[in-house]
Amino acid sequence: MQTNNTKTHNEYLVLIYRLLLIMLFYSVFRIVFYLFNASLFPNITVSSFLTIMRGGLGFDLSAMLYLNGLYALLYILPFPFKFSSLYQGFLKVLFVTVNGIGFALNSIDLIYYRFILKRTTYNVINILENETNMGKLWVQFLLDYWYVAIIFIISVYLLSKSYSFLKPRKIKFSNRWLYPAVSVIALVLFSGFSVIGMRGGYRHSTRPINMANAGKYVNTPDEMAVVLNTPFCIIRTWGKKNFTAYQFFESDKELETAYNPIVEPDTLVSNKKNVVIIILESFSRELFGVFNPTLDNGNYKGYTPFLDSLSQHSLIFPNTFANGRKSIDAMPSVLASIPALVLPYVVSEYSSNQINGLPYLLKKDGYNSAFFHGAPNGSMGFEAFANIAKFDKYVGMTEFDNNDEFDDMWGIWDEPFFQFFADEMNKMQEPFMTSIFSLSSHHPFKVPEQYTDVFPKGTLPLHQCVGYTDNALKNFFNAAKEMPWYNNTLFVITADHSSRGQYDHSFISTNKFQIPLILFSPGDDNMVGVDTRLAQQIDIMPTVLNYIGFDKTPYVAFGNNLLDEESKRFAINYINSSYQLLQDNYVIHFDGQNIIGAYDTTNDPMLKKNIKDVDNTYQKHLPLMKGIIQQYNNRMIEDRLTIKK
Repeated sequence: MQTNNTKTHNEYLVLIYRLLLIMLFYSVFRIVFYLFNASLFPNITVSSFLTIMRGGLGFDLSAMLYLNGLYALLYILPFPFKFSSLYQGFLKVLFVTVNGIGFALNSIDLIYYRFILKRTTYNVINILENETNMGKLWVQFLLDYWYVAIIFIISVYLLSKSYSFLKPRKIKFSNRWLYPAVSVIALVLFSGFSVIGMRGGYRHSTRPINMANAGKYVNTPDEMAVVLNTPFCIIRTWGKKNFTAYQFFESDKELETAYNPIVEPDTLVSNKKNVVIIILESFSRELFGVFNPTLDNGNYKGYTPFLDSLSQHSLIFPNTFANGRKSIDAMPSVLASIPALVLPYVVSEYSSNQINGLPYLLKKDGYNSAFFHGAPNGSMGFEAFANIAKFDKYVGMTEFDNNDEFDDMWGIWDEPFFQFFADEMNKMQEPFMTSIFSLSSHHPFKVPEQYTDVFPKGTLPLHQCVGYTDNALKNFFNAAKEMPWYNNTLFVITADHSSRGQYDHSFISTNKFQIPLILFSPGDDNMVGVDTRLAQQIDIMPTVLNYIGFDKTPYVAFGNNLLDEESKRFAINYINSSYQLLQDNYVIHFDGQNIIGAYDTTNDPMLKKNIKDVDNTYQKHLPLMKGIIQQYNNRMIEDRLTIKK
């Protein structure tokens, strides 16, 4: 029966209407959140707020679909009692209850944000659960901020009334079997849409949307809180490994003696060279002949003839390690000296922390900056991080503007995009700092048709792709050396992470992180040679800053200056729920509480003999390891990744 205030409509249009209601409410909550906390976001303008509102829709869609998946399933299934008042009443209770929880979480952050300066995440819930006086805290919260409770109650009331504004009407078919068939089709379509909406995209290169993606729509990391919604933040951090605060040392002095990530630049001679950082997808050390002179009894040639030849005129580091295992780990490690320990920075609940990456620091020295990635803009969260790191611009597939060079999977082929990279730098004012992330050396391991039989196919599908990208680099350097900025440039060539190898030594825990590192500065004879000491991705930023004579301000860097003969070389990463430290001839695995393993790499290069209980000489490296972990975790938790004035 139809009342005066209720209209019946096509059941699927009613479902869409109800889900769009949630999107509308979330946008209103975003506006209210900003109004409550406007003083904390002084740089938001009308224009930037509109961008924030637009960006927030993707996070709202994801949260809405996560919360309403069960409701939609029960709504669409063709139960014979589907349109009974009892079942429809049950669906309404489910809808209002589940979304009421989402509204409650958004309401809490209207005020709670002021105290923690971040959206509530699963980690915050864990902290609150450990409070012994939670009951009192909630009562006091309601008394002090009663108006937030009023906002919540009004929002739920309006949702309930809006829900009932339209009621579903069954679609009638002449054949009774058509209705369940249509229901199944609707369920399949909704499921597919839900997967796309939850992930934030449909492309192969799109990683599930996470908190760091909000960086694409803001000017400063703190503004990400306005883009996000609280249900999304809790869902995306649910069950994720959280950073643990450590207190291995009794005093700050002891901690800083063991390890101090604050770099106080000396007064240096200015050497304002351009900086070009090339991050190669999946390039492991094993792929290079120059880094493996003894492999195959000295007969190993590798798959990078150009980079091997360039290395003869460069300073190279054969014992370099990545600080993570995924592409999303690389940008913070290489460009901001932030390793990927426990969780990658960009997918952790601390991805809105302030950081002092290379673009931000070099801007103080007059540098322009740009980040290049040939994939569809926004892929892998790179655009968001580039914004957080303060690159002046992000250049992707959109700016390349020629889909004829699309590889039908990930983005623009490396060869044309590297040529585009060179041309774009030729338009930039010096000094500049740029970085490019390659993409062709990736599954499904294809090369352009004209190169099908050009490069050695080797023993792994990756090998011919490596040859293709190596040749793309050759063409890039041939073009660049004719450009006026070339001779005044430091080129840094490394990889995002290692890849599957073909030799046994590539499969041990340490060598799974081995990557190349090449520093090439045309005409600088001091930057030629082989440094066999340990190096890692997080060493790149302090090394670059030292080389160009940066002395504007202290900064936080977890790596070492590789040009400093006195630096304590080490490499750290996270594997199988434990920290892995390499220093001198030892490898130590530590789970945060106990030593899991210790190995002598000189006498046991394949790490077969655990000496943790038979030889305690490795323990002299424990203070450094614990110092790194404590400094890293505690600074991440406390948002102390920069030197705050």
